[in-house]
Amino acid sequence: MDHLVKVKESYEKGLLPQDIYDLITERFSLVSSGIDRIEKASGTKYPVSYVEPSAILTSSADVTFGYGILFARTLPVFFEEKFQIMIQISAPLVAFGLKGTIHAILAHEFLHYLELVRKASRMEILSDEVSANLFENVYADSTRLFEARAVFDDQTLLTHITKKFPTGFKDYKLEDKTEKLWISKNLPVTNIALDANTVKLSAESLAKVNWDPALLSKIKEYEERESKLRKRKIY
Repeated sequence: MDHLVKVKESYEKGLLPQDIYDLITERFSLVSSGIDRIEKASGTKYPVSYVEPSAILTSSADVTFGYGILFARTLPVFFEEKFQIMIQISAPLVAFGLKGTIHAILAHEFLHYLELVRKASRMEILSDEVSANLFENVYADSTRLFEARAVFDDQTLLTHITKKFPTGFKDYKLEDKTEKLWISKNLPVTNIALDANTVKLSAESLAKVNWDPALLSKIKEYEERESKLRKRKIY
C-alpha cells in the first residue's frame, strides 16, 4: 500500500499546509530506511504501515501523567474478513523526528507486532489489557515485549532503542517540536483515551486466521535466543 495515502488525502482536503506536506514527503525516506534496516536486522518482513496525518494525543485522569503524545501504534484490524496487524506512524514523528528516534520507534512497534502475533497465534490473548493511567501504561508496555537483543542483529539500532526506551519512550525535543510546530498551529489532532484504546479479538476470529509459517518459525527462533539471554543473566 502507499504509506502516504492518508497524508495526501489530508493535504488535498486542505487540512495540511504545503510546507508540512512537503516536509513529511521529503523525510519519509527516513521511515523507509528504518523499515529496511529492521527487516535486515531481524530477518523478518515489517508489517503493513502507514502515516497518520495527525498528532495522536492520549488523556488520563492522573495529574502527573495527564497528557501524552503517541508517535506510533500497533493496530490489529479485520479487513475484508482478514486479520491484519498494521503500524500507524504519526505525521509529527516523520516531520520532526531524528533518524535514530524514528528507527527506534519503528523497531519498538515491530516488537509489539511480534508479541501480538505470538500471543494471538497461540490463542493466549483475547484482549490486550490497557491501563487508563499513563505511568502504569508505560510500565506495562515495557514488560510484555521480546528482548530487543533476541530479535535485532544491529548494535547501533539496539543502542537507539536502549536510549529512547529505558522505561518508556521519552524525547523532549521531539515532543516540544510537536507542541510548537503542530498542535499549537491547529494542525490535525486525534484524541485517544487510554482506557478506550483496547484490542478486542474474539476466539472465533482468531481461530480463522491463517498465520504465516515462516513468521511463526522466526518467532520461535527469537524465543530461543531470548531464553539463552535470560540464562546468561542468571549465571
